Amino acid sequence: MSEQKDLQVIVDPELCQGHNRCKAIAPKLFELDEFGHAHVVGDGTVPPGLESKARLAEANCPEFAIKVAQA
Repeated sequence: MSEQKDLQVIVDPELCQGHNRCKAIAPKLFELDEFGHAHVVGDGTVPPGLESKARLAEANCPEFAIKVAQA
């Protein structure tokens, strides 16, 4: 049996330009600051069932500011 690894989302603040696609796609994973730039909720750990939303947010970021990695 394979052991399921936790995923984590990471936002690079140097690359984020505030398009907010990630927040629209996965509002439980991202929050916005007063300038509209994204930050991860909590420590960025992706809860079970939201893995596909995390990957979709990563794929839809026009600035490539979001990464999804094994925690």
